[in-house]
Amino acid sequence: MRVLLPFSRRARVFVAALALDALFGDPPTAAHPVGWIGSAARIIESHAPEHPGARRRYGWCAAIALPLAAAAAGGAARGAWLEALALDATFALRTLLGRAEEVRRSLEQDDLDGARRLLRTHLVSRDTDDLGASEVAGAVIESVAENLGDSVIAPWLAYAALGVPGALAYRAINTLDAMWGYRTERYVDLGRGAARVDDAANLVPARATALAIVVAAALTGEDARGSIATWRRDARRTASPNAGQPMSAMAGALGVSLVKREAYILGARGRRPGTGDIARATRLARVAACVAAAAVVAALARSGRGAGGAG
Repeated sequence: MRVLLPFSRRARVFVAALALDALFGDPPTAAHPVGWIGSAARIIESHAPEHPGARRRYGWCAAIALPLAAAAAGGAARGAWLEALALDATFALRTLLGRAEEVRRSLEQDDLDGARRLLRTHLVSRDTDDLGASEVAGAVIESVAENLGDSVIAPWLAYAALGVPGALAYRAINTLDAMWGYRTERYVDLGRGAARVDDAANLVPARATALAIVVAAALTGEDARGSIATWRRDARRTASPNAGQPMSAMAGALGVSLVKREAYILGARGRRPGTGDIARATRLARVAACVAAAAVVAALARSGRGAGGAG
C-alpha cells in the first residue's frame, strides 16, 4: 500500500514564504538578495572590457555565472524556515501592489506630480515627467501586469522546478537584465547576454501569468473573453517577447487601452484607463497570484505524494 505524504516539505516552505510576504513584504535592503546581486553586478561591470566584441563575451559570461553563483548560495540554505526566508526574498507581491496603490492615491488626490514621481521611482524606467493622469494610470497597470510575471509568478515557478536555488538563480537573471538589459550605448554590448537569458527564463512564466489573469478575470467578473482576445491579438506588439503577454491579457480584462508612446498600443479597442482601473488591476493581480500559488502548491503536494514509499 502506498504511503501518501499529506503535504510535501517544499509545499510547506512555499506556503510559509507566501505568509512572510503577506505579513512583512520585502526584507530590508541590506538583507535583500537583489541588493547583493546588484552590488555584484556593479563590481563585474567595473571590470568589463571596452572593445565591443570582448564586452559582449564578458556580458554573456556574467549572465551565466551570476545566476549560477546565486543558485549555489541558495543551495546552502538548510532548514525549512531558512529556505522560506530565502524564497520570500525572491518575490515581491505585497510591495508591488502597495506601490501601485500609492500612485493611485496620489492620482485620487489630484497630485499628478507626486504620482509621476512615485511611478518613476518604484515601477517604471521610462521618463514620466510629461505623462498625463490617464497615461500614469496605464503605466501603473502595465507595471502591475508585467511585474506580476517577472517579480512574482516567475520565481514561484522557478522554485517549483528547482527549489530555492532555482528561485535565486531566476532573481539574479532578472536583476541583471534590469540593470544591463536596456538598449543604450552603454549596455548594447554588455547587456545582450543578460537580455537574452532573461527572455528565455521568462518564456513560460509570462504566458502562465497571462493565463492566470484570464482565470482571475473569470473569477472576479471582469472580461475574461476580452482578456483572451486581446492577449491573442496584441501579445507580440511589444519589443520584448514576454512583456506583452500579461500586459495584453490585463488590458483586455479591464477593457482599457494601454499605450506607451512610440512603442505600442495594447487593447486598441478599449477606453483610456482611469484611476479606478488601477484598483481593478491590483485586484485582478491579487486573484491571479492566488490562482498561480494554488497551482504551485498543488504541483508540489502532488510531487510529495509521488515521493511516498510503498508499505
